[in-house]
Amino acid sequence: MHKILLGKIKESAFSVLPIALIGLLLSFIVGLDTELIINFSIGVVLLIMGLSLFSMGAENSMIEIASRIGSFLIRSKKIILIIVVTFVLGFLVMFAEPALYVLTEQFQSVQSWLLILVVSLGLGLFVMLAILRIVFQIPIRIAVWVGYGAVFALGAVVTIVNPEFVAVGFDSGAVATGPLVVPFIMALGYGITRSIGNKDAEFDSFGLIGIISLGPIFMVLILGLFTNASEPSATVETLGTAALFISYLGSNLKDMAIAISPFIAFFLIFQLVAFKFDKQKVIKVLVAFLYVYIGLVLFLTGANAGLVQLANELGNTLASGNANWIIIPIGIAFGAVVVAAEPSVMALNQQVEEVTAGAISKRMMLTSLAIGVGISVGLSAIRVLTGISIWWILAPTYTIILLLLIVTPRMFYSIALDSGGAVSGVLTTTFLMPFILGAGSGTGANLLTDAFGLVAFVAMTPILVLQVIGLLVSRKQEALSLSAKIKNEVISLESEEN
Repeated sequence: MHKILLGKIKESAFSVLPIALIGLLLSFIVGLDTELIINFSIGVVLLIMGLSLFSMGAENSMIEIASRIGSFLIRSKKIILIIVVTFVLGFLVMFAEPALYVLTEQFQSVQSWLLILVVSLGLGLFVMLAILRIVFQIPIRIAVWVGYGAVFALGAVVTIVNPEFVAVGFDSGAVATGPLVVPFIMALGYGITRSIGNKDAEFDSFGLIGIISLGPIFMVLILGLFTNASEPSATVETLGTAALFISYLGSNLKDMAIAISPFIAFFLIFQLVAFKFDKQKVIKVLVAFLYVYIGLVLFLTGANAGLVQLANELGNTLASGNANWIIIPIGIAFGAVVVAAEPSVMALNQQVEEVTAGAISKRMMLTSLAIGVGISVGLSAIRVLTGISIWWILAPTYTIILLLLIVTPRMFYSIALDSGGAVSGVLTTTFLMPFILGAGSGTGANLLTDAFGLVAFVAMTPILVLQVIGLLVSRKQEALSLSAKIKNEVISLESEEN
């Protein structure tokens, strides 16, 4: 157990420390308040410990349960049961997603509980639809075209009626690819596809994340049709270090208990009717849930009291100066560093290298993703400075993505649709987003329309990058295959002549 925990701590530290050190260096250069820097340092430690405990606990509780439930649902052969259970699971996993609570802490234009409820309902609905797609074998391209078509049509209406909800709507969809949702839903999908046992089971478990991320967007946009948003404040807390951390710790202890309790109840119900684990296994799962709970509390306390506060003030300070354009190259650097250090990106790169038999190397993938995500953060900084509409970036990029589905091999676009979860990790919501929001405050931009949207950009980048790389590699392989075929035919003709 200790060895596993140390491994998780090492993985989390490798992910967090590079951007933390750069953030600290810039903080000293621009002369941020010492107490803010101390809070940030404490927050980094809590974030690493929380993420480690959370990850270790989730693997032995929620993720394992998801795979078993998926298998159970298919064996039951009851569509109504599949619909109800997948909806409830989607709702509960989003309700406990730490990235969602970081988002609601910064989007203070509506009540936090309302945004959490709406986003969780959206994920539950689309998890249900995504699983039904697998059960009824609906082509993923059709599901993606219909889903994105509906979201963009609704987004166009909301842009006219209440544009303040468009950017945060797309951000909420990207938050659905957080550290809990992605492995849980992938495990659920794996359990279902393995039990179905069709010839395309390997591919059917991919693409789930690309579909379910549309749910929160859809529901937040609908919320925008009926709710007016107020401009959120992006100010730094004025409490002292001890009082600040105690305040967040107390509220997180309560909020996470509420978030995790339904999951435990769900497990106990399935234990009685389906799992039938022995006593030792049940205790192990419950202990794992305890790790998840403690990890969530530490993670959110460190993020909100430490990282978010400093990143916000750093962005504000840099954007308030005469050379506010500096946030563009700094944002690009932040984005590239976050990708380079993200463990889930390493796993994605390894997966792509394996399925392409080395045609796409890990180094090629890492370089492409780092450049792409860096540009995404840089575009968010440009939006803060210029106020250009988010549609000028989202619309053409997703148009290309949807058109590429026609020509990109299924293997590549299936993985690509899930890849947004690999890059939009914890640092995107805990550091990059508050940095851009702080920059928006420094320039006097409208935070709702001009600053939110960064998480959506970051999650969008790898989908396009992977499709383009996949298309180029497939074309190269076709050319090599054709060349080899022609060469063999020439050799055959020469042999016949002789």
